[in-house]
Formats: sequence, C-alpha cells, structure tokens
Amino acid sequence: MSVVNALVEIFQESGFLSLEWQNWVMIAVSFLLLYFAIVKKYEPLLLLPIAFGMLLVNIYPAIMYDPLMLSSYEGEVVAGAHWYDTGVLRLIYSGVKSSIFPCLIFLAIGAMTDFGPLLANPISLLLGAAAQLGIYVAFIIAILSGKIPGFAGFTPQEAAAIAIIGGADGPTAIWLTSQLAPQLLGPIAVAAYSYMALIPLIQPPIMRAMTTKKEREIKMSQLRTVSKAEKIIFPIVVTVLCVLILPSVAPLLGMLMLGNLFKESGVTDRLSDTAQNALCNIVTILLGVTVGATAEGKTFLDPKTIAVIVIGLLAFMFSTVGGVLFAKLLNVITKGKINPLIGSAGVSAVPMAARVSQVEGRKYNPSNFLLMHAMGPNVAGVIGSAVAAGYLMMVFGK
Repeated sequence: MSVVNALVEIFQESGFLSLEWQNWVMIAVSFLLLYFAIVKKYEPLLLLPIAFGMLLVNIYPAIMYDPLMLSSYEGEVVAGAHWYDTGVLRLIYSGVKSSIFPCLIFLAIGAMTDFGPLLANPISLLLGAAAQLGIYVAFIIAILSGKIPGFAGFTPQEAAAIAIIGGADGPTAIWLTSQLAPQLLGPIAVAAYSYMALIPLIQPPIMRAMTTKKEREIKMSQLRTVSKAEKIIFPIVVTVLCVLILPSVAPLLGMLMLGNLFKESGVTDRLSDTAQNALCNIVTILLGVTVGATAEGKTFLDPKTIAVIVIGLLAFMFSTVGGVLFAKLLNVITKGKINPLIGSAGVSAVPMAARVSQVEGRKYNPSNFLLMHAMGPNVAGVIGSAVAAGYLMMVFGK
C-alpha cells in the first residue's frame, strides 16, 4: 500500500466525513460554552463538563450510541445487540435517566446548605415561591405553542417538563422530565444546566431594569442568630409535611433534607464531608459530561428542541421577574427594609443566584452585604422548585 493510499484510507475512516452541518453547529456552541466557563468563569464546575460532553458527542457520536433503545441515529434495530455494545457515556447516562444522579446531587446540596438565613427571615419562603413564576408562565407558553401554524406543539406532560426549567434547578428538571417526558430529557437537561451556569449573564440586566438606583442601594439589617435546635428540627419537619402532602416529591426533598441533617446534626461529620466534597464532585462530573453529550447535532437541532431552549430562557427570565416584583412589594410593605435585588435569588440555583444579588448590590452600595439575606430566598427556591415538581408530577404523572 502506498503512502498516499494509506493517508486516503485514514482520512476516510476519520470523523471528518461522517460529521454533518448540525454537528459543526453544536461544536461551535460547545466552544462558546467552554469560553464562558474558562475565560468568563461562569460557573465552570457545571459549564465546563457540559460543554466538553457536547464537544465529545458531536466529534464522536458513537460515544452515546444505544443499541438497546434507538439502536442508532437512524432508528434501526441492531439484532443481537447487548448492553455492553452501548457507548460509554450512554452507560453513565443511565444514572441521569434513572434519577440516581439528581437525587445524589440533592443529597450533596443539602449537606452544603445552611437554612439559617431562611429560618432567621421566614418571609424568604414567599420570595422563593414568587420566583417560581417562570414555571407556570413557561407551562402556558408551551401549551399555547401548539397554536403556531406548522408547529406540532407539546403535550401537557411535555409542557410540564419544560416548565420546570424555570425553577433553575437542574436535578429537579432531570427528575421530573425522566418521569413525564423522557424523550425531551436531553434538551431540557442541557437548557436547565446551561442557564443555571449563565445566571450571572441572564439575571443582572433584568434586575437593573426592574429596580431603581435607590432600591438597589438599600442596606438590610443583620439577621438574627438561629439556634442549633432550629436547624436540626427544620429538615425533619419539612420532610414530614411536604412528603405527606406531596408524596411524589419524596425522592428529591428527602435526599435534600437528609444531606442537611448530616450537616446540622453534628454527629455525622464524615458523611457530611463526603456528601459535600467527594460525592458532589464525582456526580457533578458524570452528570455534567453526560448531560452535555445528549446535545448531538442530528437529534438536537430540530424545531421542538429549539422551542425548549427558547421557552426555558423565558422561564428563567420570568422567574427572576417574579422574585424581584415580590421583593419590591415587600419593600413597600416593610417601608424600605427589603432590598428588591434579593428577590432574584428566589430561583433555586444555589449559591449562584445569591452571589449575583450580592455582586449587584455592592455595585451601588460598596458597604452593602446582601449575600446572607439572598441565601434565604435562594434555599427557599430549592424547596419551592421541588414542591412545584411534585405538584406537576401529581397532576400530569397519571
């Protein structure tokens, strides 16, 4: 074989000839997300593995190949296929589809969460609830999208799964979608986690547009000290009440509160440390890479997927709007004691949304310290989004 023939054969066996224009578009998107993660430092722990998973699957689609389900991107059935013929990332992705990863992430989040600011200022619960506005707005938009000429629209189950993106909670979005609309799991997971990572880019313009300079300068008083007993009792009481009212929320909320009890009990330091660090880091890597790997160009770039991405962005925006508007109302009721910027932290992206409130507040009043005040609605948003998911599951999961 001549050198020229060898080079030609290598080129023919390479991935260059097998990639289509959709793959190149998604590769470009992955580069953009890598730029945001590495250069702009927009939540790199989430965005970097998602972007790299997206890059991997579009360079080598077989890494997500599943012979036992769709069998190939053409939908052909492979006779005699075995589970071990599956692409390596597809095997790992089973942890996403089975809701194992979302539940473990909630365990880790619980172990890292301090509900003290919420207990010190219970009104934060209302801000966390108000910031779920995007869920219901997105649901209505998804249902009405079926009236667009030439667009098939979404079923109520699909609309509910899309709507939960507005909760700004990736694990919750994955859990609900896997139950109601597994065919949309890829785009919804990518949208939820990407928008969570891009919160520092999405929220500030909305926060500035909806508040005055005087409101952004408001300095809030220091929160009271919360006792250890309160912090121990809280996760137990929340679990009992919420699970009795909405049993379907038990997997997520139960793991969240178990992780928090590990932290606050003071008798399981090793378990708390494992959940906060080793477990969280491992699951974040596996979940991020496999979620990104669902964005394969041939299956990802279609009208329904694009609609999911657009509606998901609107959901995030309306959730921010809902939180800020309610905080402005509380500011009026309390005669100027509530800085409306903390309302945007009512979405459950912990602690990204709270940090955004802190950064924006410091821009207009360098002596302002809103982080702990924003953490109240932020952790309330975690509970709120889980409860909203449980309600949607109860209504549409039958």
